[in-house]
Parts: sequence; C-alpha cells; structure tokens
Amino acid sequence: MPPFIIFTIAVALIGMPIVFALAFGPLLGFVLEGKESLLQISLQRMFAGINQFPLMAVPLFILAGEIMNAGDITRRLVRFAQVFVGHLRGGLAHVNILSSILFAGLSGSAVADTSALGSMLIPAMEKDGYTRRFATAVTAASSIIGPIIPPSIIMIVYAYIMNVSVGALFAAGFVPGLLLGAGLMVVTAILARKHNLPKQERRASLPEVARASAEGFFPLLTPVIILGGILGGIVSPTEAAVVAVIYALGLSLVTKSLGFRSIPGLLRRSATASTVILLMIGSASLFGWVLNIAGVPQSLARLVLGITENPVLFLLLVNLLLLGVGMFLDAGPAILILGPILGPTLLGFDISPVHFAVVMCLNLTVGLATPPFGLVLFTASAVSGVKVEKIVRSMLPFYLVHAVVILLITYVPAISLTLPRWLGFPV
Repeated sequence: MPPFIIFTIAVALIGMPIVFALAFGPLLGFVLEGKESLLQISLQRMFAGINQFPLMAVPLFILAGEIMNAGDITRRLVRFAQVFVGHLRGGLAHVNILSSILFAGLSGSAVADTSALGSMLIPAMEKDGYTRRFATAVTAASSIIGPIIPPSIIMIVYAYIMNVSVGALFAAGFVPGLLLGAGLMVVTAILARKHNLPKQERRASLPEVARASAEGFFPLLTPVIILGGILGGIVSPTEAAVVAVIYALGLSLVTKSLGFRSIPGLLRRSATASTVILLMIGSASLFGWVLNIAGVPQSLARLVLGITENPVLFLLLVNLLLLGVGMFLDAGPAILILGPILGPTLLGFDISPVHFAVVMCLNLTVGLATPPFGLVLFTASAVSGVKVEKIVRSMLPFYLVHAVVILLITYVPAISLTLPRWLGFPV
C-alpha cells in the first residue's frame, strides 16, 4: 500500500476531519519522500478540482433548498401529502415518506430532508399517538430518498468525477427513488396493521383536496422545471440551478412566506455548506490525482479481475464495499475517493457508468442512515432528542427495504436505465 494512503488513514483515525486528511496524507508523503517540488503542483490540482463550471450547480442547488426550507414550501408539501394518504392506517407515517419523496425534488439532500420534515412531522406524529422513536426512524429511513430523486448534489459530483451526463444521472435516479419510497410505505403499512398505528378519523373532503393541491401546485413544479429544462436541452444543470434559485425565491416572496431580512442568513448558511463541499472536492481531486500517479486504480482493477470475472459477484463485492464505506464516510467524499478507483474496473465488466452511479449513490446514501457515523442518524437524533441507538433499533424493518431495493437496482439495470434510454441519453 502506498505510504500516502497509510498517512491519510492514520490521521483520519486519530480524528482529523476527512476533508483535511485527504490533502494532508499526500502532502506529507511528498515531504517524506523528498518530492517537495510536487507541493506547488498539488495546490494547483486542488484549485483545478474546484474551478469547474458544472460544480457551480452545487452551491446554487443548496441555496434553492435553503430558500424552500425557510419558506412555507415544506408545510405545503406536507399538507398535499396528508390529504392523499393521511386517512390510511399509520397515515402520518405514510405522509412522512410521501413528503420525503416530494421534498427530494426540491432539496436533493438527505440531511435537509431530515431537518426540515423531522422538525415538523416528528412532534405531529407523537401528538397523534406514535412513539417518538418510531416517528424519528421513519423520518431517517425515508430521508435518504433525497439524494436519489433529482436534483441530487451527489449525482452532480459523480457526473463531474466520472465524466457522465448529469441529465442521464438525474433521469436514472427517478424510478429507483420512487421504488425506495414505495417499499418503505409497504413496510409501514404492515407495521401499521401489526401495531394498530393511528389514522385520521375521516378522509379529506373534496374542497380540502382542492385547496391542498392548489397550495402544493407551484412548489411541485420546481422539479418539473429543473428536469424539464435539463432533459429538454433548454438549460444546462448549472443554469437549471440558477432557475431553481430564482423560482424558489420568487415563489417564497410572492406567498410572503419569506421576508427580505431572512435572505442574508440563507446566503450565509448556503455559503458555509458550499464551502465545505467544494473544499472536500478540492482535497479529493488531489487525492485522486496522487492515486493515479501511484497506479492504485489500475492495480485494484487487476486485483478484482484476478478474484472474479463474473459481473454478478463483482457487483456483490462492490455493494459490500460501498455499504461498509458509507457507514464511516459521507456520500460526497466517498464518491470522490472511490469513483476514480472503481471507474476503470467497470470497463472490464461492461457495466454502464450510469447504472453504477445509481448503485453507488444509493449504497452510500443508505450509509448516511447507518451506524456508527451516519450523518442522517445524528441529525434525526438532534431534531427529536432520541438516542441514536434507539433510532437504529426502530429502523431495522426499514433497513431490510433498503437492502432489497439495492439488490434490485444492482441486478436489474433496466430499473435505472430505461428512463434515460427513452429520453435519448447514451447509457
């Protein structure tokens, strides 16, 4: 194993944030090996990794999500979901999952989903007779739909790293995201019957449905505008992110759910989140460059091909690897690190990069809700006040859904690739 990888792992294990460990390991390796001349080039590689036009979409989509979250958009989506599924047994749990599906089309972030919907629905579910632990588990389990259904920040990162069409990835994530949501709702229905979970006393009346649909209409147009613009070739993903910001801001101001005084705070939070992500991309670009110099991707490809030439077994091994990594690393840095390593190996198995993107993103996103370091778990715990270990125990039936959907998407590529093919993307 190259020394810089050992250094990176060592400093990460002693508590250095991964964003700094990814840069510190290679730089320390250059110094100890007497290659100080590469230090200046390393800084240039870090800057070049960030200085890419497609990456401008990342802070813009983060800002759009912040605007939607700060305005009245979340409440409108929850109300829209409630009039359609609130009358079912376990109604508010179904509302939670359906709201996550709808909110995914706005934010593209599992953590934003957990924070926004959790703060609203967990107290409402507890008041309705659910245990706080179960309400938190449903919120955490369903929030991972956020980065799968477009727009997705981690898919933009994957597209940049692996040189794949963002539009193709967005189209590929749509059906798997809906499949994941449907699976969670099926398990919720089973649990609702088993534990006699609460439901609304009556169905929503026709005027209530009409009012909720009218309130939810314009927020629900957001993903339609984004995807329609990208898939129709009208705007690039970066331009679509600009449109999303303008539309979200205009909608929030027109409905008076967001005041001008809130905008500086939104910009500050968006800038902070964007800085973290872009700094991580810069560090990972340096790390990936050094990996290529050391020939690590090529060595790993030869190693895997030496173990098996069966694509079924290869995908199983990759799933196990990604789930393991996802338990410790956030999805973004994991993609940035593993993408350049696993990419060359895909060629040997004739696996579509678009199909693999969905497999990789889903595995790593599930890791966000998996112990020991799942960020969604800690966010859900902070919102609800429930300890992480109690949330995990309540999530066990939902983890089964995650596993089944991962296997389906892995071994039935048509689930991911049919829609991109229909839309004319080369997959």
